[in-house]
Amino acid sequence: MSPISRSPAALAFGGLLALAAAMGIGRFVYTPILPFMTDGLQLPPDDAGLIASANFLGYLAGALAGASRSLPGNPRLWFLGGLLASALTSAAMALTTSLSLFLLIRFASGVASAFALVFSTSLILERLTAAGRGGLSALHFAGVGCGISFSAVLVALLAHLGADWRGLWLASGAATLCFLLVAAFLVPSEPSPQPVTTSAHSSPDEAPTSPFGSASRIRLILAYGLFGFGYVITATFVNTIARANPALQSTEAFVWLTVGLCAAPSIYVWNRIAARMGTRKGFALACVLEAAGVALTAVSTAPALFLFGAALLGATFMGITALGLMEARREVSRDGPAAIRQMLAVLTASFGVGQMAGPWVAGQMHHLTGSFTASSLAAAAALVVAAALVVR
Repeated sequence: MSPISRSPAALAFGGLLALAAAMGIGRFVYTPILPFMTDGLQLPPDDAGLIASANFLGYLAGALAGASRSLPGNPRLWFLGGLLASALTSAAMALTTSLSLFLLIRFASGVASAFALVFSTSLILERLTAAGRGGLSALHFAGVGCGISFSAVLVALLAHLGADWRGLWLASGAATLCFLLVAAFLVPSEPSPQPVTTSAHSSPDEAPTSPFGSASRIRLILAYGLFGFGYVITATFVNTIARANPALQSTEAFVWLTVGLCAAPSIYVWNRIAARMGTRKGFALACVLEAAGVALTAVSTAPALFLFGAALLGATFMGITALGLMEARREVSRDGPAAIRQMLAVLTASFGVGQMAGPWVAGQMHHLTGSFTASSLAAAAALVVAAALVVR
């Protein structure tokens, strides 16, 4: 079946489903399921942080591997394979109680999520651009927020019906499989095999400028790593925070849904903001707003303020991700395709390190203090520093 037999809108919606499954469910469903695992397994917060960090380590490894030009096959097979692996690893979480196996499974899940993201985005954006409908990319990226919202509703509904943590993981795997089937239909194969690529190739004699070749680039790299640390603690433990505080328990079923609903349109909104005020200023503004949201979820005992903090997190974290990558490309665009690849790889690595460190630090600080307040406030401070670095 030729790719032109699908309308650009259908392709973008297929991409939305791919990201909803791989990211909204495969990567982030751990957040609403974690309180049920904590109660059912008596899982300590430091172990919960380790499990989250293993997933983010897998995501980093998968993202860097996906950027390699040495992978055989075509992007469609890789992203569908990533979705299948994501479904299987989600279901596998229900089959063990071993911490070591949890770490291994979530690492594999992170690799699968990254492959699905990298290859679905590469394939779908290429086809949308070729069709002259690049603006539909916002629909594709809305899949992350839609998947988060879906996972929140799924977990809340099944928990209301009496499902335990095992049932929640199995249902997540089944949902991912359903999304895979629809995405495979909406994103048909190429008429002939295409080489796997996520960016333009460079000639062998290209000598890209170092990503560390200017103070501006170094500040952007550091800021992106601080953003990874700053968003991920709340994004991992917000449901656990809600359950642990009697004054906030009424929000548990809604807080992750709030994050997802606000994330869905956020890239479109932040692209418009960046077009008016500049990418760096937009990045900094989003970091400051996210810092306010993280701080609110850390200290608020009022349900409305707690949900508002979650809304600020959802409204900004995908926007910051996109704006950071846009600014990185702009910084090195004159140095050629190889320099762009290298800069994006370094930025991804910086983000990955911050993202891995966050849950581990939060778990250790919870062990010392008995709450996530201190680590969340540290995360908010990191976001403020990131904003200052970028606009300097």
